[in-house]
Amino acid sequence: MSLSLRFLSAKLFLCLCLTLFQHHVTFSASNPTGLTLRAVLDDSPNSPLYLIENMTIAERIERFIQVTNAKDNYLNLNARVGPDNSNSLSRVVMARDGLFYSVWLLLGSQGQEVKLLMDTGGGLTWTQCQPCLNCFPQNLPIYDSRTSTTYSTLSCDHPLCQVEGSLYTCVDDLCIFVHNYHGGLYTTGVASLETFYFPMDPSTALTFNNLVFGCSRDSRNVVFQDTELSGIFGMNMMPDSLMSQLSSFTNFRFSYCLVPFPDLIPHTLVLRFGDDIPLLPPERVKTTMFVHAPYLYNYYVNLVTISFLNDRLGFPPSQFQLREDGLGGCFVDSGYLLTAIEDNYVGGVNAYDVLMDLFTAYYESNNLRRTTDPSGLDMCFERPNDFNNFANLTFHFDGEADYFVPPQHLHIFQQDHFCVAITRGRYATVLGAWQQQNKRMLYDVGLGRLQFADENCAND
Repeated sequence: MSLSLRFLSAKLFLCLCLTLFQHHVTFSASNPTGLTLRAVLDDSPNSPLYLIENMTIAERIERFIQVTNAKDNYLNLNARVGPDNSNSLSRVVMARDGLFYSVWLLLGSQGQEVKLLMDTGGGLTWTQCQPCLNCFPQNLPIYDSRTSTTYSTLSCDHPLCQVEGSLYTCVDDLCIFVHNYHGGLYTTGVASLETFYFPMDPSTALTFNNLVFGCSRDSRNVVFQDTELSGIFGMNMMPDSLMSQLSSFTNFRFSYCLVPFPDLIPHTLVLRFGDDIPLLPPERVKTTMFVHAPYLYNYYVNLVTISFLNDRLGFPPSQFQLREDGLGGCFVDSGYLLTAIEDNYVGGVNAYDVLMDLFTAYYESNNLRRTTDPSGLDMCFERPNDFNNFANLTFHFDGEADYFVPPQHLHIFQQDHFCVAITRGRYATVLGAWQQQNKRMLYDVGLGRLQFADENCAND
């Protein structure tokens, strides 16, 4: 099936699901077009994954790089799964240790406190539920659907449970979901409907009724057990994601601004939706359109080429395009820590090797010596005290949207050496979070575009 036909099928399915969602999702506040959620970095003291007091900067970076590699391995595995495969709709769900933010909300008529890992690449939002067959340990009480008067199960007649080859199936008149994640994480349970409360301040909360979510009854090999986290907060373009379900209230728009990772000062990040997204200065905003990527649901954009030290590189036009086999392309993902450049040969050119050769030639011409780093990054150099002439990159996206990455967000600096913060992409190019620092990122899915602008994220 061609990309265009597969996209049409996916689009029709998305429209059908969203039409049904809009009939049963209700909102209790007077202003339905703006929403702000607080999210915290998992190395912030406000996060349930806070480990900074026991880790050096080098150890933090090493852990983040391992996370990036794990995520790339997962996406490499699932990019090769065809649209008719039984796991086709779960391919973009990322490895659980690849997430850096948690979202706090209240669930059900009893207002059960729930903390979820925010996943801009994941679809179905799920949390552990009682009665539980095999739940992992969590520090907050497990949500009990039996105590909530607003809880119900998703009908087997619902379109989500009618799609052949999806992660949903009807068993004994219950719509069951099954997630199998790379690395062994597994969760399954009942596809359900419930009321979500998003606290705005100590006395008010935005209320959304009848949101589809996964009531997980059996989860195994979960990396965030023994924390306050109980599941996943999905934000990709699949019809069951919260981004899609809340679309009539948020106009398919969400935004974030990442405080620089080296900053150890606790800072609460803000995930913004709809009208709560600040206006970007017209003189600084850049806009590029999303690329339709059937059955992938990530936020793909058209990367035309890259400039090294302001010199535009002569990559062939097909270098960063999404290919018929589902490989290639470039997408933006806050869950990836480091930018990954695809290292497959496209038209006889390996973009990753080209870039690494340029970094090598540049720094060796400045008489810097190669060294190694425990993180496993490929390109590291000793850093003399008097050297500050570091390289920069510019990603040239379609629409003349030039995305400049300054030296401080292109490298990782240690006490006596530094490394280029770019990894190998095994199947695609990914603009990661390290290169998104101090930039306002606005995903305008309704208009099919990504907007970005330089910003001091500490003011968000």
